[in-house]
Amino acid sequence: MPQEPKLVRRLSLLDSILLLAGGIIGSGIFLTAQDVALNTGSPWRFLSVWLIGLIITLLACFAFAEMGAMFPQAGGQYVYMREAYGDFVAFLYGWMIFTVSCGGTIAALAAGFSLYIGAVFPALSSEHVVLVLARFNLHEHDFALNVTRGHLVAIAAIALQTAVNIFGVRRGAALQNITAWAKFGAIGAFVVLGLALGHGSWSHYSTPLPASVATPPLLSGVGVALIAVFWAYDGWVYITWVAGEVKDPQRNLHRALVLGLLLVGAIYLVINVVYLYALPLTGIISSTTVAQTAAAAMFSPTAARLLGLTIAISCFGAMASCILSGARVYYAMAEDGVFFQSLARVHPRWHTPVWSLVLQGIWSAALVLILEYADLFTYVMFMMVLSYVLTVAALFVLRRKMPDAERPFRCVGYPWLPAVYVVTGGVWAFNALWQKPKDALIGIGIVLLGVPFYLYWRAQKLAMNPSPSMDQTP
Repeated sequence: MPQEPKLVRRLSLLDSILLLAGGIIGSGIFLTAQDVALNTGSPWRFLSVWLIGLIITLLACFAFAEMGAMFPQAGGQYVYMREAYGDFVAFLYGWMIFTVSCGGTIAALAAGFSLYIGAVFPALSSEHVVLVLARFNLHEHDFALNVTRGHLVAIAAIALQTAVNIFGVRRGAALQNITAWAKFGAIGAFVVLGLALGHGSWSHYSTPLPASVATPPLLSGVGVALIAVFWAYDGWVYITWVAGEVKDPQRNLHRALVLGLLLVGAIYLVINVVYLYALPLTGIISSTTVAQTAAAAMFSPTAARLLGLTIAISCFGAMASCILSGARVYYAMAEDGVFFQSLARVHPRWHTPVWSLVLQGIWSAALVLILEYADLFTYVMFMMVLSYVLTVAALFVLRRKMPDAERPFRCVGYPWLPAVYVVTGGVWAFNALWQKPKDALIGIGIVLLGVPFYLYWRAQKLAMNPSPSMDQTP
């Protein structure tokens, strides 16, 4: 019998770094400064929290790099959790990625792309209603589910990127590489021109928020600010999801993780330096689109509109990385028999998981019509950081379960640095649960909704292959 087609290793080290950096730098850095400023209250704490977020994330990266070199397969974090904890925990992680984290992120980035495109080209804005799907009255308030031109732009962007990725991983990588270089160039121009020619003031660095603005206590405030920071840094895990298509993953995976994250950290720090140069903290907390407000203050309203186009490109590029990577998680789940079996099929010519990409595109497009960007903010990051904590803890489990396994890369500072991450991430999660319990519990609830689906697919799997050792979970 001919062998089933499989994924092929076509992503170079540069592709991997750009996928990681391009996937991280989306809309978050342009939208989260207000939240960070409001919870830190001091210019230097405002900047320091971005460095703290980078250091904490790097601690997780070192652990992921060891496991990635051990298991250079599609699915990445899903595979590590499966090997450490069994199918059930791994499925709940994959379920979260599909339903909310990845699907919702693609939808949010597509909505952000259409929002900024509509600001530059008003004919494509969401103000133009194309179709009214439903009208209803709730508690004496009228609501309508409309399809606007903005929705069509967002859905068209998802469809275009899905189609490009279907026709080969090299084409998908080329698209995200082009958008990554474009956003790097635009951000570089914003930083250099802003500091060299912009109308700002270094006095903003010594002006904290006035006492009339209520800010949380230092530790809890930094903890809440890290919700926004972790959201802006999220996406570094994408490269582990496509490990099955990275060339020489034992060498390139850990290099891409560390180099890509350091690149993003440097970019984030200089962008926030420019924000603070352009605006005092009071100006930052009063603006939801800080980047455009800063551009208008330093240059002109025209510059702010042009920066909107840069943000649109940034959203488009991050969406490209997420679409390419996310489909590999569902592919890995389907290969394990705990998701739709058609998602495990690889096209014999293009060597891509076509149906995994298609289902992801359909779900993301549906979320575009019903989702608000802010809906993702806290409860998604709460669950994602919990998954990172659980995965870093899996390093200790795998060291015990597989002491003789080949480890081409070993975690830096083991066991102390990964232990520091587990403790730090756990404290952060407890603080987020304490400060915003509703959002955190919603995240937990969404993950638990996957339990009946797991039981259904597990029953089908057992019916097809009733082996007692096929699943580590009772």
